[in-house]
Amino acid sequence: MGLQQDIMTAMKTAMKAKDQTALAALRAVKSELLLAKTSGSGEELSEADEIKILQKLVKQRKDSAAIYLEQDRKDLALPEIDQAEVISQFLPEALSEEEIEKVVVMTIDDIGASGMKDMGKVMGIVSKELAGQADGKTISSIVKAKLSS
Repeated sequence: MGLQQDIMTAMKTAMKAKDQTALAALRAVKSELLLAKTSGSGEELSEADEIKILQKLVKQRKDSAAIYLEQDRKDLALPEIDQAEVISQFLPEALSEEEIEKVVVMTIDDIGASGMKDMGKVMGIVSKELAGQADGKTISSIVKAKLSS
């Protein structure tokens, strides 16, 4: 329940500050958490599930902003970027590429991966280990670089 309480506290702060962008982002997070919680499984959301939801919401906003910028619509892109930043505050600190690279190299050495045929194994292990701390695209590019060299 920690994340939901944090979201509610942040919503109250945004309401008092009349920050409509933050309020919209926080309401979206609250809505997604509520939908996931009442999806019928009857289980409490784990911290990993909450992080996945937050990452999905951030990615959606960044993708939307990229599309708006391609179409030269900065007026629509800026709120999306701002909302992504608000939601990102609730995610764990992201790892740097060097830190991700260390984990990838250790994993490759541990399982004895030797080429691109082992990419799926490496990706699975590294993605689980770094859940919430790195996005899949970054992990994938580092794994490809390490396995192809």
